Amino acid sequence: MKSFSERVEIRGRSLWSRNAVKGVSLRGERLKRDGRKEWRQWNPRASKLGAALIKASETGLLPEPGSMCLYLGSGHGTSISHLHDHMCGAKNHLGGVIVAVDISSRCIRDMIRLSKARPGKVPVMADCRHTEHILPFLSKKVPWLFQDVSQSGQVEMFIEACNNFLAPNGTGLLSLKSASERDTQGAFDYAEKSLKDAGLTLIERIDLAGWEDQHVLFHVVC
Repeated sequence: MKSFSERVEIRGRSLWSRNAVKGVSLRGERLKRDGRKEWRQWNPRASKLGAALIKASETGLLPEPGSMCLYLGSGHGTSISHLHDHMCGAKNHLGGVIVAVDISSRCIRDMIRLSKARPGKVPVMADCRHTEHILPFLSKKVPWLFQDVSQSGQVEMFIEACNNFLAPNGTGLLSLKSASERDTQGAFDYAEKSLKDAGLTLIERIDLAGWEDQHVLFHVVC
């Protein structure tokens, strides 16, 4: 068993998070009881963050429980629900805050619905390219930032977000889809060079092949 925290671990070949809402499976994922605890299976095929946790060589991919983080490109909230398990816990007794940004009104409606049972999630409908629309929802710079936005210019968008929102020594995770860039063949090498040129420290370049094809997750520190 490999443990990332008291609330996220790998058992056998499966990734699990300690369920903050007992008895509820959001996407039909398996639930498993362990005494008074309930664990929810984290599907790496539906979560770039989950896939990265399984494939990473280095530690430090998850934020501290009870902290504030920023998630750009939240989608329908699968990854964020597991992040909530880790950061917030039942009824947010850990005091975490997840500011979840997406441009899709449908995704944000889903996030708002899920937030009623999972306090600590703050859904924001905004274009991630416009940092001024996100800033009012953050009381301070955050120690952890994740970006999963499938559109061209992902690298520049991530660098700008890190400059605007990431606290000193904060962790930034960029999930890059090469097919969304103009130069699909050179997208990952370009991203690595750009991140280093921007003054970010590259901790690991994680190829998500096998779980998410044409995706690499870059783990950097500000």
